[in-house]
Amino acid sequence: MALIQRRRIRAIVANGLVALLTAVTLIPLVWMVTVSFMPRGASSHFPPPFWPERWSGENYYELLVRREIDGAWFDYRVLPALGNSLLIAVIATVLGLLLTVPAGYAFAKLRFTGRERLLKLLIAGLVVPGQVAMLPLFLLFKELGLVNSFAGVILPGLAGIFAILFVRQSALAIPDEMLDAARLDGASEARIFRSIVLPLLAPITVTLALFLFLGSWNDFLWPLIILTDQSKYTLPVAVGAIVREHAADGELMMAASVVTTLPVLLIFLPLQRFYISGLLGGSVKG
Repeated sequence: MALIQRRRIRAIVANGLVALLTAVTLIPLVWMVTVSFMPRGASSHFPPPFWPERWSGENYYELLVRREIDGAWFDYRVLPALGNSLLIAVIATVLGLLLTVPAGYAFAKLRFTGRERLLKLLIAGLVVPGQVAMLPLFLLFKELGLVNSFAGVILPGLAGIFAILFVRQSALAIPDEMLDAARLDGASEARIFRSIVLPLLAPITVTLALFLFLGSWNDFLWPLIILTDQSKYTLPVAVGAIVREHAADGELMMAASVVTTLPVLLIFLPLQRFYISGLLGGSVKG
């Protein structure tokens, strides 16, 4: 009886600590949302209020509808930038999956000349910062006429090394006997990949899709470099431009942060179980 009570107390303490940590983690997110609904200047008081005395949607109206803030004309419209980011992220995710999933499977289960050397080169490439390649990549895209285009934003991230190795790690757990049996039955490599490999890699594929989407959605530096036309700005670039011009306007900045974060939450929350199972499935072999 005493053992059961001790276990119950431990469970209550553990759950209480988890609930406390969750609340602490959510406080900045909740405060970001509440500040975004405060009237202009309300959050500048000390100590800053956590809850608005008067709810106001003027920050979202000025951010999403008006093109004039505090009498200053600006052309960093958020709604078109939101559409640009969504289009780029979806295309980058789909094309990235089409390239990295077969590549990761090939490195795990197919034998071809130079596989191990290529794999070592990929692993070595992980230690090279992406910023190192931005200048030569920009000069190359300038020669190809891809500057100030969505293609120029999308192409550099299509065959990410991390994505290939991520899929490879999960594909290593697929039994070779299953693939060999399919080959003995006369199935082609394309049929094996489509009918056997893809269903087994479904959790890791969803996880990778989330990684690719979030990476493209949150990318700021490369779109800032490659895009020159404000009508083609992605959401982080447009929000960054607004923040630079209105850095003292905390409520407007928080509204911009909510607009940037909300689509990510709407996508991540329904798919989080696939995300977690994909991470667990790709963490071990066998």
